[in-house]
Amino acid sequence: MKRQLTAAIGMAALLATAVGCGSSGSPGGDGAASAAAETGTMTVWLMGEAQTSWPELVQQVNDEFAAKYPKVELRLRYQTWKDKIANLDEALKGERVPDVVELGNTETMKYILNGSLAPVDRTAFDNNQTWIRGLVNTCTYQDKLFCVPYYAGARVAIYNSAMFQEATGSSSVPATEDELMAALDKIQAKNRSGKAFSPLYLPGPYWYAAMSYVAAYGGAIARFDNGGRWHGTLSDEKSQQGIQHFVDLVKRYNHGDLTVNELDQAAVLGKHRTAMLYGNGWEAAAALEPLSGDPKLKDVVKVAGMPGPNGKPLPSFIGGSDLAVTAKSQVQDLAKDWIRMFTSAKSQQVLADKDTLPNNLTQLAPLKNKPATAAAANAVPDAWFTPVAPGWAAIEKQNVLVDMLNDIFAGTSVETAAKAADAKIDALINNPS
Repeated sequence: MKRQLTAAIGMAALLATAVGCGSSGSPGGDGAASAAAETGTMTVWLMGEAQTSWPELVQQVNDEFAAKYPKVELRLRYQTWKDKIANLDEALKGERVPDVVELGNTETMKYILNGSLAPVDRTAFDNNQTWIRGLVNTCTYQDKLFCVPYYAGARVAIYNSAMFQEATGSSSVPATEDELMAALDKIQAKNRSGKAFSPLYLPGPYWYAAMSYVAAYGGAIARFDNGGRWHGTLSDEKSQQGIQHFVDLVKRYNHGDLTVNELDQAAVLGKHRTAMLYGNGWEAAAALEPLSGDPKLKDVVKVAGMPGPNGKPLPSFIGGSDLAVTAKSQVQDLAKDWIRMFTSAKSQQVLADKDTLPNNLTQLAPLKNKPATAAAANAVPDAWFTPVAPGWAAIEKQNVLVDMLNDIFAGTSVETAAKAADAKIDALINNPS
């Protein structure tokens, strides 16, 4: 899944006494004495968010592991989203593989289908009956679970409340899209002197946003037919309506380069070049960074639910991460035990306390009423997800949706571009990547 590229964290290694080897039987199957006797090494790959946003959770779990498996060494390495897949693919070619690996939820199916992940027992993990469905689905194939939900994410409206207040007399995002567009028009009128100013910064190749509008109209990227195969459905009438709606909004409000993607959109907000964007909740904080944004916006940048077509909220893509054990791991049982600790109710509460959406509906519930998290938390139950299909990774890798949008903004009709995208999807989606 393409999500935030954290600041250059690189591949940092942290050695800590923790979890062990021995792949037969359950970890510590003969009790505390057996666990204490375990020896060896285990390698965990986590993404940079764990290092920068919840290091105390990592330390808490490492300490718990160290207490249970005092003779085992844990090698913890942090990855970036930009390089992780290439690094993992290379590692899986050999025998020195990570035992535990964090995967974005659009990345899992590729590794499930090519046999790189070991199955796990759902009942071994806390809150397994209330896991967020959009995460569970990305870990499940043929009724078997191959990874464990870690945390969730949803896209929201992130906006400059002062700009809204000045132009409309209200610092809040309107409840409906028609009202929002009227507000954005007023904001545009107040900022006519800034040629690069976009009242709503909606990048042209931003396919996650485009597909949210497709979902709003009842369309879909692809569907599973009665013959047991997937086929592209972007050229269906409802999908085309959603794409056209997105295109119309981009052309009306984005006054920048329409070929630029969304990866740096938080900086656009932070540099006062837009009043609103549609993004992940973490992008609100990114807009306040001293180098790329403006820390003075701390009490000005706010989040809200994004109004969508037909008087309803805009459906959000359900993002997030999962944790998996590699099939080549020689310490699978202990790797599963580390994941159990890292995704326990106690651990998930650390994430919830940091306004990160936990992996389950039980601990998500209080966040629905918390101002900082309400928009994202309330978007999760009705969120959409990419097709859980064998060839989805290839579709994403080959930029099928990005190319479709770029073609449209270059002058191709929505109908023609959508039909071409469907043809590419049909050629890829049923074939394991």
